[in-house]
Amino acid sequence: MLTDKNGIPLSVVITAANTHDMKAAIRTLDSMVIRKRPKVTQNLCLDKGYDFPQIEHESVSRGYTPHIRHRGEGRRMARNVNRVRRWVVERTNSWHNRFRKLLVRYEKKVENYLGLIQLACCVIVYRRTLLG
Repeated sequence: MLTDKNGIPLSVVITAANTHDMKAAIRTLDSMVIRKRPKVTQNLCLDKGYDFPQIEHESVSRGYTPHIRHRGEGRRMARNVNRVRRWVVERTNSWHNRFRKLLVRYEKKVENYLGLIQLACCVIVYRRTLLG
């Protein structure tokens, strides 16, 4: 899932449970609903699971400034910037879990489940933008 700084979902990709997140990261960036992004470079905050040269290269080529904590790096107590930014995505995941139909996946077809996820994203965007 890719969100903006307010937690509004911009892109969602469904993968198998045993697929590494690194393999879906580029697909997630490519499937963003906003086609015309601002010309300024934007920040992309990722955790240690995305610490691969391919991810960094592809995100830079798409106009992002990647902020990836490297594997083997300890916690930085002076600057907890990644931690502060990550809770936005965790909050959006919590908003998705409030939809009972999404909490446990009963749909066998990926297209049906993706449609439910996209509907939930639309409801989240509606609630956050119009209702405040």
